[in-house]
Amino acid sequence: MASPGLGRLKKGPEFDGVYGEGTVLNGPLFVLRARANEVGRDRWGFAVGKKLAPKAVERNLVRRRLREAARAVEVGVPGADRSERVGADFILTAKAPCLGAPLSAIAIEVSRLVVRARAGLGP
Repeated sequence: MASPGLGRLKKGPEFDGVYGEGTVLNGPLFVLRARANEVGRDRWGFAVGKKLAPKAVERNLVRRRLREAARAVEVGVPGADRSERVGADFILTAKAPCLGAPLSAIAIEVSRLVVRARAGLGP
């Protein structure tokens, strides 16, 4: 059976809400913004600027790697019972060191920041 995949944030009001009201956590590879939502499941958005990666191919590669790291976090968050946790909106904004970082380092950093963000969002 296929997994349902990651919930996605659409551009516009959903992104604006997280940018305006969300908690900001700064890491060495990216910035994570998080906000509780009413949907009941996690939704993800990914931002890679043209200044960081001028070519679309490079931006898409970084986005794919961030998406894969987020997928790994969704599957294996330690001690997370999905029925009891609050749904959240997350936006990962890449920084320059993220371009050359291995996927394992990105996944570890995403996991670390998501655990910190969830502690601030409540149960």
